[in-house]
Amino acid sequence: MSRKKTESKTSKFPSPTNVLILGNGGREHALGWKLKQSKHVAKLYFAPGNGGTSGVGGLGENVDLKIEPVNTKHCDAIDYFVRHHNVGLIVVGPEDPLAGGMVDRLQKYGHRVFGPIEAAARLEGDKAFSKQLMRAASIPTAEARVFTNLDAALTYVESRDTPVVVKAAGLAKGKGVIVCDDNEQAMAAVREIMEDHAFGDAGNTVVIEERLSGQEVSVLALVDGRNIFVLDPAQDHKQAYENDTGPNTGGMGAYTPTPLMDDAMLTEIERDVLVPVVDALRRDGIEYKGVLYAGLMLTAGGPKVLEFNCRFGDPECQPLMMRMKGDLFLIMNAVIDGTLDEVDLSWDKRCCCCVVMASGGYPGKYENGKVITGIEEAEAAGDGDVFVFHAGTTRDKDDQVLTAGGRVLGVCALGDDLKDAQQKANAACDRIHFSGAQFRRDIGYRVM
Repeated sequence: MSRKKTESKTSKFPSPTNVLILGNGGREHALGWKLKQSKHVAKLYFAPGNGGTSGVGGLGENVDLKIEPVNTKHCDAIDYFVRHHNVGLIVVGPEDPLAGGMVDRLQKYGHRVFGPIEAAARLEGDKAFSKQLMRAASIPTAEARVFTNLDAALTYVESRDTPVVVKAAGLAKGKGVIVCDDNEQAMAAVREIMEDHAFGDAGNTVVIEERLSGQEVSVLALVDGRNIFVLDPAQDHKQAYENDTGPNTGGMGAYTPTPLMDDAMLTEIERDVLVPVVDALRRDGIEYKGVLYAGLMLTAGGPKVLEFNCRFGDPECQPLMMRMKGDLFLIMNAVIDGTLDEVDLSWDKRCCCCVVMASGGYPGKYENGKVITGIEEAEAAGDGDVFVFHAGTTRDKDDQVLTAGGRVLGVCALGDDLKDAQQKANAACDRIHFSGAQFRRDIGYRVM
């Protein structure tokens, strides 16, 4: 989908200006990579950033600012930095500071901030709240019950005769969802979350919902309070191993666009899901500005919402940024100002596949500090169609890139079709080496 280009109102921005991106993942690297292409951006700061963000187009610099927890001390430090470094835009990437009210606090200092306020980010931060709002707004979703008592949750599971999904209601880094095949697994999942506190306080409340069948699709939209612009749909791959086996992760790869959705279905999603949820929040006095992400299951009875996120998905963000045409700086400012209908946003017609290279053992225990080689060679061999986004990386005193997380790199490739993009991304992964590296070669297999 694309917007008709009109004259953008840029006079209100000090140009060129500097941008501060809060976060340290592949999403933040991808947003910085896209923002540095804008003529309105002079320099990029990342807090805390990773081993790749400091080198974004020669414009990137990592800075020692704390973004969690969201408190007065940390926000005062960000405010001081912004005022003394000509920062005209702050981008809040991860879900935790969004749900913690980072946007609200920084706006009170008078700064321009991209991302939803705390009340709006509750859509992601509280799955019980989200489920109740969907029911009230008649948004298609799985039937569910919410529990704060362990025994009550176990009794409910025991009474079920169909499979369920058990979710920690709070934020759990994308891992607080356990898909169960039978009641025994479901009861174990409830105990893991509520009794063993596998996800900490995020599991004090659980949502137990019917297990839906179908293909899962990610639909992201930009929302400026009154305009909604739906981005090209993507498909994430959550399971750790090929053929969708193994435990859930934060995401092992994604591709966009997906043939599972056409323009007619996207229009249906906008009408039946996105507009109702934005309107429901507005009725409660909450204006949504930022990225609204609907995780959907395409069931035999039509699309149903699995969850809402309040930010760009990771790894969906990486292939979306590879294909996006338009000035992301102007687009983000239009979201802030409620003028999204005045900017140009279109897409490269090619497909992009992102393959996540992870540490050995992820999403369980893994070791950090492994030397990574071959990134530059992989990009060079891709002849302009391959870019490697850093996620869990850092640099040592000798400027070597080291692993520093579970999901280490997002290797993205553009191709004429999904198969071409997948092959290019896999070939790039084969050129990159670190001890224990694991990745899926089948990203996109469900539709190929």
